[in-house]
Amino acid sequence: MTRAEFDVKGGEVKRIIILAVAVCSLAFAGTAAAALVPGVFDPGKTKCVVANYNHGVLHLEKNCPTETNAAAGADIIGLQGQTFQSASFTLASESQCQGGSPRFNVQTTTGFYFLGCNNVTPTINPNGTATYTFAPGTLAPGIPFPTGEIQSISILIDVQGTADITNITVNGQQQVADKDLCKNGGWQSFPEFKNQGECVSAFGGS
Repeated sequence: MTRAEFDVKGGEVKRIIILAVAVCSLAFAGTAAAALVPGVFDPGKTKCVVANYNHGVLHLEKNCPTETNAAAGADIIGLQGQTFQSASFTLASESQCQGGSPRFNVQTTTGFYFLGCNNVTPTINPNGTATYTFAPGTLAPGIPFPTGEIQSISILIDVQGTADITNITVNGQQQVADKDLCKNGGWQSFPEFKNQGECVSAFGGS
């Protein structure tokens, strides 16, 4: 079984995937599937953070002060070895963007990158939702764009508040949390898993 945790150091949240087995390399990263694995970081057992995925919505909560060492989010797995080209997500409203949270945390072979909702100008949709797109030319001045090959990527909140996130995309591919992705050999697309059961468990299935 896999377990996702956040490693918080010096106010920066770094994403780590802890595996029951060693993570093997992804031979065909360019064609691999990708998916969300919701999880929380709560070393103090505050129970103030929540992450779940239902009907296409990644719901994240941090019901405690921002300075509390806790965060909620989701790993985006299956992208190792790719270069980061673009990403986006949509919030239920622009008001859910709080202090650069939610954001993408992107670890590549060249460094660690933060892409927060306050780093781009959102597109306000007719239904009142707000879409944030991270691509060359959209980032605020001084915000570096990820280079190198992706090692890990996640989306998270670590600021007090709530985020209802839909239409999460990386490199033009929509990211969902669906245990059915594991079936019929699909688990083999994810280097994090050694069998179908381990994959299904990560998505909260049985």
